Amino acid sequence: MSNESVLEEHHLEFREMAREFATKRLDGVGTKIDLADGRIPDEIMAEMGRLGFFGLTLPEAYGGLGQDLTSMCVVTEELAAAGLTFGSVIHRNSVCGELLARSGTEEQKQRFLPGLASGELQSSSSGTEPEAGSDAANIKTRAVRDGDHYVLNGSKQWTTNADRAGVLFTYVRTSDESKHHGISLLMVEKEPGEQFVPPTLTGTHLPTAGYHGMHSYSLYFSDHRVPVANLVGGVEGQGFRQLMKGYESARITFAFRCIGLARAAYESAKRHTAEREQFGQSLDRFQAVRFRLADMATQIEAARALGLMAARGFDSGRRVDLEAGMAKLFAAEMAHKVAWDALYLHGGAGYAIEADVNRHWRDSGLLPIGEGTSDIQREVIARRLLDAAR
Repeated sequence: MSNESVLEEHHLEFREMAREFATKRLDGVGTKIDLADGRIPDEIMAEMGRLGFFGLTLPEAYGGLGQDLTSMCVVTEELAAAGLTFGSVIHRNSVCGELLARSGTEEQKQRFLPGLASGELQSSSSGTEPEAGSDAANIKTRAVRDGDHYVLNGSKQWTTNADRAGVLFTYVRTSDESKHHGISLLMVEKEPGEQFVPPTLTGTHLPTAGYHGMHSYSLYFSDHRVPVANLVGGVEGQGFRQLMKGYESARITFAFRCIGLARAAYESAKRHTAEREQFGQSLDRFQAVRFRLADMATQIEAARALGLMAARGFDSGRRVDLEAGMAKLFAAEMAHKVAWDALYLHGGAGYAIEADVNRHWRDSGLLPIGEGTSDIQREVIARRLLDAAR
């Protein structure tokens, strides 16, 4: 890989550790999970926890490693190259944990952050609803205070990792006075598993075409009670602001999930075209194939350079919503195209569902949609470039 000049020694060390783990422990695991629509095995999750991946960017005072976002990015790419969900699962805890570290009360930090950092406590972010997707503030799930509890009613969609989670970071409406300022964030506790907390909290698994390894759920709240002590920050109406503050880092790390997937698809295509012979020579001797591979490699390097620029800017303390939007947009669109090109270069062999490249192609369909659609990123970019100048 290039782009070495912006990486410091500790970044290289984390990258090598993640690469070694992926090579030794994850090889072939992604395919098995994919074909069974299974979950990442418990032993793999435990090893990730021991290596510090779940708490990589969380404060040392609460059991994390206190590393910068660039470290998370290089780790993410290596894990995502072995399987998209391997590079994604660690971000449930880092995103929720960073939010809690930034906005939670001291009691909440002491109670939840050590478990999130070790991975022993898994989390999930629950914001999306039937009418609240790209319009993140259009939340209808309601929380009404009743003494020292909130009573929740409503539904959520696409809550990923909800079965494994012991705490659901759930965005709810506590006031109708303002669309944005009427949203609060509650930590809904549950035992890990698909049983949830019947009858007041139930869940339905949503089967997907790809992205297997973590399951997504529709959740249903019916007079479900949550302690007031689990209101993040202890003040109502802060939920939307708390959500927005995490978008920059979330979109940058999402870009590196895209880069890892694209790299795996490209490397698969490169191997296949070197080994497959037609008309008396390997496929990679044909100009059309060589040019396609050249474009794929160039796009991956460009996405990585853009992502690292955004990550280093974030680590320096600058506002990088523009760069984060660009990195996520470019990397997601790039990975979707690279995965298709890789499948195309495999010919009929790539259309077989058990082929790794087929998994990459199906997984890539999520990328221009998740963590803010491509058009949402274009709006973020355009607003910063054009509207700010008026």
